[in-house]
Amino acid sequence: MRLTALFFFGLLFAVPAPRPRTSAPRAYLGFDRNIYPGDTALPILRKSFSFTGYWLSPPPGGKSNSWSGKRELLRSRGFGFALLFAGPTSGELRDAPYTLKRVAEDTQAAAAAAHGEGFPRGSIIFLDIEEGGRLPSTYFTYLKLWASELSRLGLRAGIYCSSIPIDEGEGLTLITSDFIREKVGPTELVYWVYNDACAPSPGCVAPQNPPHPSRSGIPYAQIWQFVRSPRDKETAVHCTGYSKNGHCYAPGDTAHSWFLDMNTATSPDPSGGAK
Repeated sequence: MRLTALFFFGLLFAVPAPRPRTSAPRAYLGFDRNIYPGDTALPILRKSFSFTGYWLSPPPGGKSNSWSGKRELLRSRGFGFALLFAGPTSGELRDAPYTLKRVAEDTQAAAAAAHGEGFPRGSIIFLDIEEGGRLPSTYFTYLKLWASELSRLGLRAGIYCSSIPIDEGEGLTLITSDFIREKVGPTELVYWVYNDACAPSPGCVAPQNPPHPSRSGIPYAQIWQFVRSPRDKETAVHCTGYSKNGHCYAPGDTAHSWFLDMNTATSPDPSGGAK
């Protein structure tokens, strides 16, 4: 009887166990650049970065692709991937017939490049959209078909676009990624946004605990490019950490050999290309 009474007495005054702390969602640091940095750069870059951008086409303004054939080497070094394909300018999508022809050619080329490089089915390919603002209706036709055609070819569609607020006057502000998401509607796209303004960007730094992409102000972003090289003289004018020549470099690149853009993502392999 006494043992039973003591047992229940203990239950009445027992201190409740503390609730487990919920940790903030983890983010992963990555880099991208138009020109492949070279095989000797990889051990240095891997010390800071979990993933790399990887072009499946020549980058904007380029005629060749120096990343071609480098997937297996990068994968063996432990890098994940954010696959990129250069998108058209709005001026190129001048009418519906051309838009349909162009998106058919681009999706076939992107899929052929991804499969040829050995990237698995289901990999996400980000269409690089360099311009911001109010894109024409033909661009939204292109994006809907970009998503549906890549899906038919066994891949997933993403886009790389601006999330820098644009002042349109009279109290109106436009964010390109929001505008695209509104116009494209329910089409499933994965968003890689860029905004190198400080704030929200921390500037040219490679933090061990990178900010989550949602810190960009875009809650649906899965990748946030928070640094562009060279530093933009308008958006990033108040940012710190850049070198005197205006570029951003990895912490271990003391010779300043490979200027680069910096990104943070919800995954160490945003495109799922390292499988």
